[in-house]
Amino acid sequence: MHFERKETMFTGTTSREPEAYEKLHGEIARRAAEEGIVLLKNEEHLLPLKKGSKLALFGSGASRTVKGGTGSGDVNERRSISIYEGLKDAGFEIMTEKWLHEYEEEYKGKRLEWKEAILEKTKSGIDFFTAYSTSPFHVPAGPEIYTVDADAAVFVLARNAGEGADRRAEKGDYFLSDEEYTLLSDVCDRYEKVILLLNSGGVVDLSFIEKLPQIQAVLAVSQPGQEGGTAVADVISGIVSPSGKLTDTWAFSYDDYPNAATFSHNNGNIEEEKYEEGIYVGYRYFDTFEIPVRYGFGYGMSYASFSINTARIETSENGEVRVTVKVKNNSREFSGKEVVQLYVSLPVGKIEKEFRRLCAFAKTRILAPGEEETVEMTFDAGTLTSFDESRAAWILESGCYGIYVGNSLMESTLEGILDVKQEKVLAETEHICPLRETLEELSVPAEKIRKRYEALINNMENVPHFSYDLDGLDTIRYCYDYKEPGDEAAEITSGLSEDQLILLAVGDPGSGQGSNLGAAGISVPGSAGETSSCAAGQGVKAIVLADGPAGLRLSQNYVVSDGKVQTIPFEAAIERGFFYDGPEQEGDIYYQYCTAFPVGTLLAQTWNEELIREVGNAVGEEMERFEVTLWLAPGMNIHRNPLCGRNFEYYSEDPFLSGKIAAAMTKGVQKHPGCGTTVKHFACNNQEDNRSGSDSILSERTLREIYLRGFEIVIRETQPLAIMTSYNLINGIHAANSYDLCTKAARCEYGFQGLIMTDWTTTQLSEDCTAAGCIKAGNDLVMPGEPEDQESIRQALADGTISQKELRDCVTRIVRTTLK
Repeated sequence: MHFERKETMFTGTTSREPEAYEKLHGEIARRAAEEGIVLLKNEEHLLPLKKGSKLALFGSGASRTVKGGTGSGDVNERRSISIYEGLKDAGFEIMTEKWLHEYEEEYKGKRLEWKEAILEKTKSGIDFFTAYSTSPFHVPAGPEIYTVDADAAVFVLARNAGEGADRRAEKGDYFLSDEEYTLLSDVCDRYEKVILLLNSGGVVDLSFIEKLPQIQAVLAVSQPGQEGGTAVADVISGIVSPSGKLTDTWAFSYDDYPNAATFSHNNGNIEEEKYEEGIYVGYRYFDTFEIPVRYGFGYGMSYASFSINTARIETSENGEVRVTVKVKNNSREFSGKEVVQLYVSLPVGKIEKEFRRLCAFAKTRILAPGEEETVEMTFDAGTLTSFDESRAAWILESGCYGIYVGNSLMESTLEGILDVKQEKVLAETEHICPLRETLEELSVPAEKIRKRYEALINNMENVPHFSYDLDGLDTIRYCYDYKEPGDEAAEITSGLSEDQLILLAVGDPGSGQGSNLGAAGISVPGSAGETSSCAAGQGVKAIVLADGPAGLRLSQNYVVSDGKVQTIPFEAAIERGFFYDGPEQEGDIYYQYCTAFPVGTLLAQTWNEELIREVGNAVGEEMERFEVTLWLAPGMNIHRNPLCGRNFEYYSEDPFLSGKIAAAMTKGVQKHPGCGTTVKHFACNNQEDNRSGSDSILSERTLREIYLRGFEIVIRETQPLAIMTSYNLINGIHAANSYDLCTKAARCEYGFQGLIMTDWTTTQLSEDCTAAGCIKAGNDLVMPGEPEDQESIRQALADGTISQKELRDCVTRIVRTTLK
């Protein structure tokens, strides 16, 4: 589907009738939700249920299913289907209509109380966005449980989170509230077969399951987008066999996570965040330190059963390793898909390493009972390297690299050994983002490492060995003398005045966007912002930017009066206008219905790059329709701790998986000329409390291997049109003002060719993060744009802090983006 750019002044349509694209994109959203739902438990094969089964449906997410998180990750879709609606439409008989009706009344009352509390905060001088983002809505547990004639009970546990605040390791958030536990216990007392649905964008405590044996099935449905209710019903009824796999480790206890005690607000210090766990994030920690977990990385059950057999391992002179695997559906009844995962164990050497890391994965097509598929997975030598800080180099140490294949980390088995006879230096770099203080990082006891490696060696006798000779590979030596190419963009920029350069380097304050966060564009109402049109006569079009990793975040409708779009306050642009009590605007109403896809974590749980490209393609089609240039997504920060408020937007605790999913999304979006992704937040935006002032203190190795690796993958594979820097500092320097990040890493090492922009109001939040500092760093575009930003650049030019060449280079990259 392709849309021509409209010649009319206004985006959207004056008709409220559904259009063809809505149905098509809704179907993609439904398939994405189905494939990302993870079956965690299924005792006595309780699932799937027969169609027409009688269900006792309870829980906060039953009728008020959380489709996605709050803040910039929200989407104003036409309609979302709740789990209650999905089950009912699928033919299940819901026996607890009375309970659901009573819950609705309780829910509406609590929402009004929440609204009044937030508006009350604004009366004391707190801006609306801060009051909103730091006051998450806690859903009520619901009325008392009662007994009905039912084949099974379904309890939907819902959680929400969002931009501006981290979650809490407290009852009602990470843990069940007392009221929720009472209700769930009552359900288990009254019903022998209970299905628990986890409608949460992130990890929640599940220790209560051990006390409630009636919970025989658990589905992690995440926050599944507008078609979530239908997708859940498809899985529960067996129309679709679940094929999602976890992209995070679910520990037995929150305290099991290595940074549990110090993350964000947990230690009372939100000014400094010391990454003392180093490279041991997620499964890298649990697997290396051999700590038992409830559900491991890559885990997920199916109604079908599969066998995975490695058929062939091949190496090539360029360092590529190809692993061929045969997957067979051994089920007699159910069709389904399987995810094949490949991990590589790393040898003991001078550099301490995690035991295993994900290096490749593949998802099968739907396999009928008895059907088999051959899949191939490849990885290169760079995937196996570790960063040696002492030499500022990417190193492949000598030793045995074990290839593990399976359908999860815990179930993977050793299938082959790569023998590296001598150390190989793959790339030499300059140092970036140096530590300014001593940091005590987590380390594995040497004896533990030795014993683990010896055990691996002892198991190698019956495993094939492959010589992995990398002598033919030249060591990469990066050039850090970055120069812009002389192309059409450079020629256009050379003809712009200094005033035009300054205007183009910041967002357009005259477009009605002010300092609002993510909903104040005027050309496309509800868009995040736009750039100046001061050079339109010289062929430089304004760029329109839209928020939302789960789809485009635009105003669902807007009013045109006397030929002009009527602006609305920020509170009218979120929660479908729930907070806005002002007068209705008069004029012609235009409608912009965008698709609410599942949140980032659920999309990653599909482990299906082809499907993610379809989602990206659908987003690109809507970008064309609504004349959006840059989508402020995907979000790809690492799930360093389960309590990060925006984890739902991001993909995984693993940088490789994050990078591959982001690359697939970018490929889909950028099939559409003039449309591009903005990968964010670059980098270490792993907490929301005090996100603009928090200093992420970490080693260079940890930064490169864990927190930059995903960005490196998506840049090298797809060249996204843009990068957005993060609010936080990294080792004392604001990311937005970091030359090391914006120029040395992104451009000189990764080869990034697009534009880099700030997050919204970054330069307004701290005196030591300036618009001029952004230009100096190679951060091209200051958003959303304020007169103070223009003055900062003008003054820096006058006193020589920045040169006109540095400014012109930044604008050249912006112009180059408009030409695409």
